Amino acid sequence: MKKLFLGLILLTCNSLFASEPVSTSFWNNIAIGKHDALGYYQEDLTGSTPTTKGVEHFTVNWQDAEWRFASQASADKFAENPRKYAPRYNGHCANALSLGEGLINTDGSVWEFFGDKLHLFYAERGRQRWLKGDWQTYQAEADQAWLEILNKES
Repeated sequence: MKKLFLGLILLTCNSLFASEPVSTSFWNNIAIGKHDALGYYQEDLTGSTPTTKGVEHFTVNWQDAEWRFASQASADKFAENPRKYAPRYNGHCANALSLGEGLINTDGSVWEFFGDKLHLFYAERGRQRWLKGDWQTYQAEADQAWLEILNKES
C-alpha cells in the first residue's frame, strides 16, 4: 500500500513538472514561428496588431522550447508570466484540436483573440471557421482534446 501511494505521489509530481508540447518548427526548437508572443498584444498607430518576429538575442526558454522576442523588455515580461502571454495550446492549431486532429504546428502568422486569449491556426480557413461559427463550442472541444493529450504525455 505504501508503494502504491508513493508511486501515485511520484506520478503526480512528474506530471506537474513535465513540459507541455509547444508548436515549433520541424527544423529547430523555436516556438510559434519565431514570433514575439507579446507582439500580438500590441496595437500600432493604425489600430491593427502586426505580428512581430523575435530575434535570437532576446530569448526565453519555456516548456523546452526557445521563445524569441523583439526586445529584452518583451522577453522579461513573458518570463514573468509565460502562461499569460503564450498562445492557447502553446501555439498548436486551435482548429485542428477542436476537430480532433491532434497537435498541428503553426507558424504564428494566422491568429485571432477569442475571449482574452491568443489562438493560433495552421491556415486561414480554420480561423474563419472559428470567426463564423460558435467559437466557444470549438474552444471547449479543443480544450478537451488538449487535456487528453497532456494526460497521455504525463
